[in-house]
Amino acid sequence: MALSPEARLAAIEGRPPPIDALGWCRIALRAAGLVAGLILCVPLHYLWHLLRLGSPWPRIFLGLAARIAGARVTRVGVPLKRDVFYISNHLSWIDILAVAGASGSAFVAKAEIRDAPVVGWLAGLNRTVFVSREDRMGVAEQINQLKDALAENWSVTVFPEGTTTDGRSLLPFKTPMLRVLEPPPPGVLVQPVMLEYGAVGEEIAWIGVETGVDNAKRLLSRKGSFPLRVHFLEPFHPRDFPGRKAIAAESRRRIEEALIAALGEPLRPFRYSVDPVRYAAPAPTGSSEPPTAL
Repeated sequence: MALSPEARLAAIEGRPPPIDALGWCRIALRAAGLVAGLILCVPLHYLWHLLRLGSPWPRIFLGLAARIAGARVTRVGVPLKRDVFYISNHLSWIDILAVAGASGSAFVAKAEIRDAPVVGWLAGLNRTVFVSREDRMGVAEQINQLKDALAENWSVTVFPEGTTTDGRSLLPFKTPMLRVLEPPPPGVLVQPVMLEYGAVGEEIAWIGVETGVDNAKRLLSRKGSFPLRVHFLEPFHPRDFPGRKAIAAESRRRIEEALIAALGEPLRPFRYSVDPVRYAAPAPTGSSEPPTAL
């Protein structure tokens, strides 16, 4: 059941809509599903390690977790299996579960996700590198973690917008986390990824000042399921676009082109200011007043 425009705006402004008894039942059932998945997957994961086999179980569990949360994931295109740096647009913590389930990738995600109950723990299962947008001094250490994750998981996904948007906008791509590609490690390719939630994108999106806890409760209490198409676009060699700014620009161009094709209409400016990534939303049409920063 979709939120009303009024309830969606309230969530964006940090006023979570009330959860009824059925909503709490859905949260409990989905939490039970996650626990059941863990009981199945964790022992098998350690058994695979004991036998010195590459374990598929984190990938299987995270894909299952996306489904339990309501996502019906469709993979479009072919993800490279190893030595790949995925660059993706970003709407929700669900993105991490879905891309991990489709590819087994490790991640770079904003630090707020780590603090969200259940969600942060799920993200950490697949070696997520949590990045604080305010920690300018910690970039070098984050890049070292990124290199380790790439070596261990064979693939890493970054969300260079630096925040989540609404599925109908695309912010400028930030480049600090792409320094690992200067110069690119031998044999590593870049594959842009476009995430598309269709008509429910704006409802699913984690935007404004909604907290991670409130967003997780809102989505896990939601009735029914929702589509999520993970488009693995044509990969390219980073040496053909030297420097992280050129790599970011080419990735963004390809994702924007694919998103416009999927939506069937031009993208729009993101409506909400995001101070940590230095994005100021445009003033409302016909108004000389600046937008309210969220």
